[in-house]
Amino acid sequence: MDSEITRKRREKLAEQLGDNESAIIFAKPEISLEKFSQDSNFLYFTGINEPELIYLVAKVWGKLNEVLFIERGNPERVVWEGVKLSIDEAKDISGIQQIRYKDEFYPFLSGICSQLTRIYSNLGYPMLCKPPSYPLYMLQPIQEKCPYIEIKDLNDMITPLRLVKDEWEIQQLQRAIDITGLGIRDILHTAKAGMMEYELEATLFYRMQVNGLQQWGFAPIIAAGVNAATLHYEKNNCQIQAGDLVLMDVGASCNGYSADITRCFPIDQKFSSRQTEIYNIVLDVNKKIIELIKPGIEMSVLNNNTVEWLAEGMLSIGLINSREEVRKYYMHSVSHFLGLETHDVGGREAVLVPGNVITVEPGIYIPEEKLGVRIEDDVLVTDNGHQVLSAGIPKEISDIESIRQEALQK
Repeated sequence: MDSEITRKRREKLAEQLGDNESAIIFAKPEISLEKFSQDSNFLYFTGINEPELIYLVAKVWGKLNEVLFIERGNPERVVWEGVKLSIDEAKDISGIQQIRYKDEFYPFLSGICSQLTRIYSNLGYPMLCKPPSYPLYMLQPIQEKCPYIEIKDLNDMITPLRLVKDEWEIQQLQRAIDITGLGIRDILHTAKAGMMEYELEATLFYRMQVNGLQQWGFAPIIAAGVNAATLHYEKNNCQIQAGDLVLMDVGASCNGYSADITRCFPIDQKFSSRQTEIYNIVLDVNKKIIELIKPGIEMSVLNNNTVEWLAEGMLSIGLINSREEVRKYYMHSVSHFLGLETHDVGGREAVLVPGNVITVEPGIYIPEEKLGVRIEDDVLVTDNGHQVLSAGIPKEISDIESIRQEALQK
């Protein structure tokens, strides 16, 4: 990521600060022997994918001051942990010119606290039954010793910024989607009855890795048969039986930006008549919702239409007897924002604007028939309408069956 991109983002953040206010954004702490995944807000404003760092920007008496705090290297720990990020590297990646060490954070903050009235931070959503988040823990001394400083979550400030994707962000999303699509095609070409769900997961993960993407955007769902009727099924440890329909809700992450694609396919060569019936209802609603997407439309309109059209489809085949029963087989919303997080910032009542990227994911789930169908695409809102970023990933029955027949006749 070019440091010019993050510089402009930080400028927009600073413009929202009032006098004697500060924003402090914490990188995630490192967890020993686990692959590191950066805090999305810290990555958005700095471009640095390293743990234990702190970004601070303060506006005091009209003057802006920004500092990046990095870890001080310890020569004795290099053999265990590797070389830490240097001052020059931090400047080059982020474009932030004032770099200090993390052990200077509290002394620096002490020097400006007397002039601050409010601090915004990436606090998260504290739960009474769980320990405080890392940012809350780090800011606890301020709460105790400077109670006159109001500490607020950063979310309301950054949501308008992160909702509208720039060209670079759309490129990352498109690459994540395209490589996810390659993995889905690999699965369609290689999956057979008797395989384990996690074998399909491994096929997709291999495709991601050989294309340079090392992390999932979220825990993948590979659900065969009745497992597909569990919305957030993540065990992926069952054997796929002949006749099963397999649901894959998967997404690679590219520079922190997550794809989110769902496709269903028969483990046999063709969809059964019942699978075809349910699949066509979901596919029809998927296409109709996508056609509605344009600037100015409310997310709630997409969801209300989804409920209405799925109800019509279920009534037409006798799956339900009244529209009120639709929630028995469809329980979730049709769309969410997509970006640095799979369920990205932005509410269900938002009005779409150019640069938004959203999912479209209607579904029908019938556990008593061991059947679940969801079809999910990722869609960019453009100036005049929309662009389906996942258009290259097969979802038509004829295309999927053609691939399956070719795969199983080898």
